[in-house]
Amino acid sequence: MRLYLTALNPTDAVLEGFLPAADALGLPATVLTDRPGEWPAGVPVRHCAVRDPAAVVAATTAESPAALLSNSDHLQEATALAAGKLGLPGKDPEAARRCKDKAAMRRALAAAGLDPVRVVTVDPGTTPAVPADLFPAVLKPRDGVASEDAYLVTDRRELAARVTAIRRRRPEVALVIEEYLAGELRTYDTLGDGGSLAVLGGWRTGLGPPPTFTEVSLDWAPPPPAHDAGLRALLDALGVGFGACHTEYVVRPDGIRLIEVNDRLIGDRMDLILTDLLGVPLFAHVIRLHLGEPLAALGLPDPAALCRYARVEYVCADRSGRLTAAPGPVDTVHDGVRLSCRPMREVGRVAEHAGTNRDYLAALHGIGPDPDTVRAALTAFRDDLIWTITG
Repeated sequence: MRLYLTALNPTDAVLEGFLPAADALGLPATVLTDRPGEWPAGVPVRHCAVRDPAAVVAATTAESPAALLSNSDHLQEATALAAGKLGLPGKDPEAARRCKDKAAMRRALAAAGLDPVRVVTVDPGTTPAVPADLFPAVLKPRDGVASEDAYLVTDRRELAARVTAIRRRRPEVALVIEEYLAGELRTYDTLGDGGSLAVLGGWRTGLGPPPTFTEVSLDWAPPPPAHDAGLRALLDALGVGFGACHTEYVVRPDGIRLIEVNDRLIGDRMDLILTDLLGVPLFAHVIRLHLGEPLAALGLPDPAALCRYARVEYVCADRSGRLTAAPGPVDTVHDGVRLSCRPMREVGRVAEHAGTNRDYLAALHGIGPDPDTVRAALTAFRDDLIWTITG
């Protein structure tokens, strides 16, 4: 019996999370990928057209699959379809599709009478027809991830310029334009077994300056009970309830409003940080759900009762160029706060400034007893680290 993981590029979640977790569970694991040459030596990979459910099924026939899962936004639907064909526990393929397709997500919620958001879909090669009272608006790919090509636009001229720039690079991409939901941005992170849903916790997200939506910091902030019922209703309407899920929403005077649902663990090393903060084998828990174990068997902690606090800060490139100097991995303790730095771009790499998480140079985090202590320790820690970019 073997665990199969579908993936595209090598990610920290797979290399530092799922593969070690499978090993700890005594479960052999294989990564199915269409880019085997990009993976480090020693990682058990098998070439597979991972966007094709039939190919995924065929790739698992060498050994009986015990579980099949993915942590990629791009592969959730195909992996769910393949799991269904194999008779394995998995996500609802239609729910996975709705989460990936931003327009389909809005339609499903509107049909359920929940959280109506004005949205215009723009197919490739067509001219957007947007009413003037929709501005300011958010332009983003219909199937986008990680704030890639997501922009705040204030009028038709700015919208047209952004659409032209995106299509110059990605002529095939479908876009959506939706009303801008201003407010405090938060996350809602959950695990489910298809019948029950447990809240892992949540974060208050700090963004960089507009017009892009780069996440620059996250502060531990489990969602209050007043948010929980509404968020569960939204996920229920989308059919989300199995495995890991990362939901982003804003808090406004009129209540909570949904931004997007990512049907996988929180990313950009936050999954590893959450594992450390909660003190649970999070990746093993996800695997166990895909093995068919019930949520109640995992013994998850109550995030609201956690007597620890965490803050995460991303060091972002502020311009294009070559990263010529940067600290390596660092772990230390200051004033009772456990501090960590993990590089996210290798020294010597040349990159264009993108205004997204592609600009991340490193993830820094601190875990300690309270917000003030953690913030002070993390600030001092960051001040001692230097990144150099040359043009």
